[in-house]
Amino acid sequence: MKTVDDINFENKKALIRVDFNVPLNEKFEVTDATRIISAKSTIIKILEDGGSCILMSHLGRPKGVQDEFSLRHIVKKVEEIIGVEVKFANNCIGGDAQTAATNLQAGQILLLENLRFHEEEKQGDEAFAKQLAKLGDVYVNDAFGTAHRAHASTTVVAKFFPESKCFGKLLAKEIESIEKVMTSGEKPVTAVLGGAKVSSKITIIDNILDKIDHLIIGGGMTFTFIKAQGGQIGDSLVEDDKLELANDILEKAKSKNVSIHLPVDAIIADAFNNNAHTNTCDIDKIPNGWMGLDVGPNTEALFANVISNSKTILWNGPLGVFEMPNFAKGTIALGHAIANATEKGAFSLVGGGDSVAAVKQFGFEEKVSYVSTGGGAMLESLEGKTLPGIAAIIN
Repeated sequence: MKTVDDINFENKKALIRVDFNVPLNEKFEVTDATRIISAKSTIIKILEDGGSCILMSHLGRPKGVQDEFSLRHIVKKVEEIIGVEVKFANNCIGGDAQTAATNLQAGQILLLENLRFHEEEKQGDEAFAKQLAKLGDVYVNDAFGTAHRAHASTTVVAKFFPESKCFGKLLAKEIESIEKVMTSGEKPVTAVLGGAKVSSKITIIDNILDKIDHLIIGGGMTFTFIKAQGGQIGDSLVEDDKLELANDILEKAKSKNVSIHLPVDAIIADAFNNNAHTNTCDIDKIPNGWMGLDVGPNTEALFANVISNSKTILWNGPLGVFEMPNFAKGTIALGHAIANATEKGAFSLVGGGDSVAAVKQFGFEEKVSYVSTGGGAMLESLEGKTLPGIAAIIN
């Protein structure tokens, strides 16, 4: 795997695909700079070599040119994080971009305007990619969050750099972390899958059963499994058309010697509301009029025990409706268990939107081995798909 560490960028212009699709408030201030911070080490390496950086990214889902999605809003924040002045080009192709790139000196940074102001970006247009390619000497992909998209800047542009393309440090770390879970991780390997629906996780489950020793199931999809086994789930979320599939998964896991761990008790509520009346009961004895919104204390202990004996851990999805404080305890307890296992030497990877949000919200970000920066890209990797943005660098 060729990375920025394998190249000397002295007097070279690095065209870097970063993922600066960051949230902005109504004053156009960056409210979460994680993605900018994640790109810093790649940018600094290139500058310290004596090279320059031309950064390209998308922001939001603009329809044509819309000022609210202009990357000029984030220039100050990028400068603050990298510690270097950032020049800005009002377009990502054409005269403005070309002149700014030509005039760029060693040690300088240029940020191009939003790639998605051009329809050709999402279409993977080759002529558009060729115009981007003219701006730099080396192509660096450091945007894991868009690596599953075959867009012009993530995939097509790489063909114009047959000998001069590599991964940035962030993307390399993402690939290594997923490989640790999927191929080279120390056993026992445990996957925690939460979330609302079995249907959204079925391809992941199919792909990882050959690679793991334990599968912990939580979140709303629990109840499809419990009902499939004949349990009473009251008014809990369920996919009635997936009951047979749930039983098939249990059988398949058994045949592959994978231990499946389902919750044994639940925090139940009489409404989907933080202020609803609550109770605790066995997971398969939830009365009508009540729904399970979190795992109970016995499940917390059961799952913590499995985690404490694991050497490699994947966490994808919360155990309950953690956005409501009264139903966040199970997810927080799981976070503590994974943090403790990590401290004792286990490798832990957290990925997929909701689990990343939970990790940040409850302060576990620094207590796990790696938090993935890409939701969709992470899920497709776990499904066993080759991401176009990664294939474009390797091939």
